[in-house]
Amino acid sequence: MTIVSIKDAKNRLTELARRVEKGETVTVTRNGKPVLDLIPHRGHQGLNFKAGEAYLRKHGVKQVFARVAEDFDEPLPANFLLRRLP
Repeated sequence: MTIVSIKDAKNRLTELARRVEKGETVTVTRNGKPVLDLIPHRGHQGLNFKAGEAYLRKHGVKQVFARVAEDFDEPLPANFLLRRLP
């Protein structure tokens, strides 16, 4: 890991970007305290539906939701958190 001041980072941005592209992490400091990290970009990985389906099969889950209440998207009453749970 490389540590540079914000002033040095400004002057050496291209060099630091090349290091980050190779997988290195660069910590940028201001007055000796870390302000930010330059890290390699990770593309959006999204959801892996096949892995989710395999997990459910492995654990014997046949249905994710057995039942959805008719009022599941209705607003909660204002005193909802103040009432005792059943």
